Amino acid sequence: MATDIYDPAFVKGVFDRCSGTYIAFSWFCSMGFTERWRRECVAALPEPPGPEGYDLMAGTGEAWPHLLRRFPQAGPITAVDISSGMHARAIARLHRHRSHRIAFIEDDVLASDLPDASADFLISTFGLKTFDAGQHARLAVLVARVLRPGGSFAMIEASDPKGWLLRPLYLFHLKTVLPLVERLMLRGAQDFSMIGTYSTNFGDASGIAEMLRAEGLEVVFRRHFFGCATSVSGRKPLR
Repeated sequence: MATDIYDPAFVKGVFDRCSGTYIAFSWFCSMGFTERWRRECVAALPEPPGPEGYDLMAGTGEAWPHLLRRFPQAGPITAVDISSGMHARAIARLHRHRSHRIAFIEDDVLASDLPDASADFLISTFGLKTFDAGQHARLAVLVARVLRPGGSFAMIEASDPKGWLLRPLYLFHLKTVLPLVERLMLRGAQDFSMIGTYSTNFGDASGIAEMLRAEGLEVVFRRHFFGCATSVSGRKPLR
């Protein structure tokens, strides 16, 4: 039977195993672009109507410094991620000085019982690729459900830059260079190579943009660095 790479248990295993080196390895292999894109995602978040929010597929919490710098009064922020390893890294590296402002739920986002109209804002950085189209549709429903009227959101993901002249080089980096570096540096591990698979399978954020619009949300779709990342941002209308 073929492995379902979008099964929550499979995704959890991938990120549990690579959590210890995720921050350094992802920064190195993206040449720092992941940090730049997190900053751009937070910059694209429309001014929320209040301080409470969610960080979905929060990983190691690398978006939090950007979020708290832009919105100093933000909090409480509830971070949700399926990976125990990423959760531990978030607490150890970023959470300990912000524990009064950030709570962490270790759970599958789509299975989490997040209350209706419970957030003024919602962000997600580099978690969309771990969902298939059906899961994206469920996520769009969740975003519309948990945001309060006037609430805002921003989500960004590494994408396949179709139409870009240097796309073959970009894909070579994702599918060949990254797995080779991982095998050499991490003693044969193959989890980071899944990031390339997830990213190319994802395509771009235009699909989830349409799903969010179908849920009645106002949505802006953006391309970052020739489409190597794409984002969606917007609001839940007041009515």
